[in-house]
Amino acid sequence: MESRASLSILALLLGFSQAFYLTQPEEEDITTRILSINKGFSEPLLEGDILLKRSRTAVICTNNNCYWKKSSNGLVEVPYILSSDFSSSDKTVIANAMATFHNKTCIRFISRTNQSDYLNIQGKNGCFSNVGKAGGAQVVSLSRLGCMQHGIVQHELNHALGFYHEHVRSDRDKYIAINWDNVDSVMKSNFNLKNTNNLNTPYDYSSVMHYGRTAFSINGLDTITPIPNPNVMIGQRNELSNIDILRINTLYSC
Repeated sequence: MESRASLSILALLLGFSQAFYLTQPEEEDITTRILSINKGFSEPLLEGDILLKRSRTAVICTNNNCYWKKSSNGLVEVPYILSSDFSSSDKTVIANAMATFHNKTCIRFISRTNQSDYLNIQGKNGCFSNVGKAGGAQVVSLSRLGCMQHGIVQHELNHALGFYHEHVRSDRDKYIAINWDNVDSVMKSNFNLKNTNNLNTPYDYSSVMHYGRTAFSINGLDTITPIPNPNVMIGQRNELSNIDILRINTLYSC
C-alpha cells in the first residue's frame, strides 16, 4: 500500500512538474523575453537593449576603435569581470555561452587582470550592452531574473563585440517587411536602418541577433514579416547561428 501511495504521489508530482514546465514560455522569442525584462529601465536603450554612451547619440562604429584588438597570439582577448551577485549556476550559464565563441571563433573572454578596457558583467535589472568596445569598464547587464539563458547571454556578448540587430541591417527591406501600422509610434525609431557593414554575408533569419515578429508591437500583431516566405522562423534564443559565427570570424579575421 505504501509503495502504491508513494508511486501515486510521485506520479502526481511528475504531472505537476511537467505541467509547470509546459506553461513556461520556452518558445517565447528573444525580443519578447528581452523587452519584458527591460521594461521600465531608467536609462534609454536603443532597440530595446543597446546602451548608449552618454558622449554620443549614435552607435555607428565608423572605425576600428570600437572593436577589440587581436593579440600577437592571433586571439582577440576580451577581458571581463563578473559581479559577485551571480550564483554558481548563473556563472555556468555565462561560461557555457562564452564557450561557443571560444570553440568556434578567435574570441577569448578572459578574466581581467589590469586591462583598462573590459566588460563589467552585472546582474542589473535588464539585458543590455553597448555595441562594440566602448572604452573603460563597460557594463553588460544580465539580469538574474530572465537573462540567464544561453542565447540571450550570447546576444548581449555579441553586441559587445560590435554587432547590431539583424532587423536594422542596411539591406533588410529585401528580406523583411516592417508592418508600421502595428509599431508603437514612440518605438518606430527602433526600426531605423543602420549603415552596417554586412561583411558580404547573407541576411540571417536564424541569427541570435534577429528580433521576433512582434517586436515593439502596439497591438500584439506582427511588426516584422519575413519575405518572400512569411513563415520563416525568426527570433530564436538558442545559440549563435552558423552565419553569426562566420561574421565574427570575418570581422576579427579569425
